[in-house]
Amino acid sequence: MATLNVKHLPDALYRKLKARAKRERRSVAQQVTVLLEQALEPSAALSILELRGLGRELWRDIDAGSHVGGERAGWR
Repeated sequence: MATLNVKHLPDALYRKLKARAKRERRSVAQQVTVLLEQALEPSAALSILELRGLGRELWRDIDAGSHVGGERAGWR
């Protein structure tokens, strides 16, 4: 197995990494491995049929039309 050394890692980033590792009950090295795997593995393709109802709670108090209009205005 390979070894990876990271130099000049900002202290704030290391603290966040260490905190997440603790929440996930992993060592810092294990957490780095998990994050790298998630970032580098191709995401599985989803069928639109599998998405039904996902995220509904996120849009509960938001008007979708207004939100999309605001996003489009930000692109200009």
